[in-house]
Amino acid sequence: MATEIKPKLIEEEMKESYLDYSMSVIVSRALPDVKDGLKPVHRRILYSMHGMGLYPNKNFVKSARIVGECFKYHPHGDAAIYDSLVRMAQNFALRYPLIHGHGNFGSIDFPHSYAQMRYSEAKLQKISGELIEDIDKETVDFKDNFDGSLKEPVVLPAKLPNLLLNGSSGIAVGMATNIPPHNIKEICNASMKLIENPEIEIDELIKHVKGPDFPTGGIICNSDGIKRAYKTGKGKILIRSKTEFEKNKVIITEIPYQVNKSLLLESIANLVKEKKIEGISNIRDESDKEGMRIVIETKGNQELILNQLYKNTNLQVTFGINMLALVNNKPNVLNLKQILEEYLKHRVDVVTRRTQFDLNKAEARAHILEGLKIALKDIDSVIKLIKKSKNVDEAKKGLMNNYGLTEKQSVAILEMKLQKLTSLETEKINEEHKNLVELIKKLREILNSKEKILNIIKEELNYLKEKYGDERKTEILQQYETIEDEDLIKEENIVITLTNSGYIKRIPLEVYKNQKRGGKGIIGTTTKEDDFLKEVKVVKSKSNLLFFTNKGKVHWLKAYQIPEGSRYSKGSSIINLLSLDKNEKIYSTIAIENYKENFYLVIATKNGLIKKTKLDEYSNPRKGGIIAINLKDNDELVNARITKGNDVIILATEKGKVAKFNEKDIRTVGRNSQGVRGIKVVNDKVIGMELERDPYILTITENGFGKKTDLNEYRLISRGGKGVINIKITEKNGKVVGIRNVSDKDEILLITKKGSIIRVKSSGISKIGRKTQGVRIMRLSENDKIVGIAKVVKEDKKDFTLDSHFQE
Repeated sequence: MATEIKPKLIEEEMKESYLDYSMSVIVSRALPDVKDGLKPVHRRILYSMHGMGLYPNKNFVKSARIVGECFKYHPHGDAAIYDSLVRMAQNFALRYPLIHGHGNFGSIDFPHSYAQMRYSEAKLQKISGELIEDIDKETVDFKDNFDGSLKEPVVLPAKLPNLLLNGSSGIAVGMATNIPPHNIKEICNASMKLIENPEIEIDELIKHVKGPDFPTGGIICNSDGIKRAYKTGKGKILIRSKTEFEKNKVIITEIPYQVNKSLLLESIANLVKEKKIEGISNIRDESDKEGMRIVIETKGNQELILNQLYKNTNLQVTFGINMLALVNNKPNVLNLKQILEEYLKHRVDVVTRRTQFDLNKAEARAHILEGLKIALKDIDSVIKLIKKSKNVDEAKKGLMNNYGLTEKQSVAILEMKLQKLTSLETEKINEEHKNLVELIKKLREILNSKEKILNIIKEELNYLKEKYGDERKTEILQQYETIEDEDLIKEENIVITLTNSGYIKRIPLEVYKNQKRGGKGIIGTTTKEDDFLKEVKVVKSKSNLLFFTNKGKVHWLKAYQIPEGSRYSKGSSIINLLSLDKNEKIYSTIAIENYKENFYLVIATKNGLIKKTKLDEYSNPRKGGIIAINLKDNDELVNARITKGNDVIILATEKGKVAKFNEKDIRTVGRNSQGVRGIKVVNDKVIGMELERDPYILTITENGFGKKTDLNEYRLISRGGKGVINIKITEKNGKVVGIRNVSDKDEILLITKKGSIIRVKSSGISKIGRKTQGVRIMRLSENDKIVGIAKVVKEDKKDFTLDSHFQE
């Protein structure tokens, strides 16, 4: 007969099929059962090994044999079975390993590089017996295996609260679980407290369960995340490595759970190679059988280096807790109390069924013994009846009719050996019957009292605690404060240098000693061929550096985040520190302490435009930078300064002109705007912008000449004018490369194209008029030019930025 085909909407079929598939994955593969804390594959492995008799007192057998036996119950491939078996034997994966492995079962360096199943051997650990014990006493339900040829347990009796002890992780369809492991002493204590007081609050349970206890140790930094997870079933905890300091060394003795040690070392080495972490000279793994010992040799601030390692590597990780498990084959997110309650419900059921099984067995045996006792009282007549009987059935019926025995009792008498007729054996039967009567009474009392059942569970928990209990491996910090790199940085003046090709470094200011006017300077940096030093800044180590690019964008960096270099090094590439676009180059840099209210950022461009924007519009850095000014007509950003809103602006050009005007003449605009004209330039370009804070303008030319001029010699003009003469430009002194607003207390750094730097006092530079060509400040070697100038601001000065501008 042909099968009838019924029409059905494909949407409905897809929905039903997907739901069936997802529930199959959830129940049959990915999630643990709250009762025994095991997924099906782990349960089947343990049950298969139980059936093979692979207990601790037995010999090891090949893992391949175990996998083959488990295939009878788990038809999902040998790799899936063996992977799970291996993990159950790894002491860095499970807090209390369930399988004793013999051979290569992986390591914390290579957890997945274990021997093939034909080479390794295994048997059960002692603690696994606590999960399987009493399984033959009808304590749990059984179901058909995948082909109906065998029976397998739905769950194991699980004397241990295994879900919390070893935890679990798994990804199902549309949901995932991630339960951390715990210490057996703490979980047993909490379970016993719950038995004593079923109304106990989670806050009280938390006093006994301090938090997760990982097999690899480590330190949990935020106890608040633990409490949230225990109360809601979900939370996050921060796990960091356990470290200690030795002379010029950071020693790592424990790493976070599930972190691969070899990959961790590789990531640290890459960060050092890419110069994202400075101050590490060598990394060694000195781990052995005694424990882990990773040695990081340092040549700087150890606390800062360790803090950077925490932030950039898996020395510190976040563990997301999601306590999702199957409760009666339905996935549920459970808090700490609910997990313990479900475990205790299961144990009550197991103990009840075990007690009933023992009672039935005792009653059946007592029934037989009662028949034997009846027969022994009149043994001669019983023997005579049996001898006269033609066959077994007639003898059985005769016993039943003459002595009021049941069929089972009659059969037992007929099967009784003659040795039972001795007085000693008769006494043993009487003693056994007496003991059974007492046992039956005791078992019935247990079944009639839930309190007695709970007391048995409590006694078992105490036994487990005493037998398998150990000390915590994971330390918990009750109070934890995030340490920022800045907290570990010494406040000091540093020099930042930037080359035209984008190599940047920082050097302590003390490296550059004072020289008299006219000196040759010292080597400030080494540049590669066709590169030259473009910019130098004297800033505070904790300053915020704003990098303005040729594309009109601004990027952020802390001064101390720039790698430190020597006077002779070229530095690190800026592209390793900032997310610059293709062909995007740094044109100007400013340093600020903080984003003060009612302050402004004023930007000047090569073509004489000037733009004013509120400073707080630049207070939210982004990885790829943000728009600082909308540049047009091949214009370039020259400089940017922080202002009060009522400053006097000074713009200087390459050919020796200066425009001095009030900042109030500039209207405030948004970040993504072009600005207004500050000075009119014809066949010229703006090379610098200053704010009038000190009495003099210092002007420096490319051939090493310079002068100080009293600012009173420069009259205020309207914004957008041509300006007035600032310095007389000749072939001898060359074009203007920079200006600075200075006092006699200041110090000046001059930098040349070839990388030489001279540090001179402002008081040693001549004060002369606007229309002069200046005096020699620095003697230059052949074909060298000055490309930059920086002002060193003294500690008692209240400037807003230690800023400089350099051009090619």
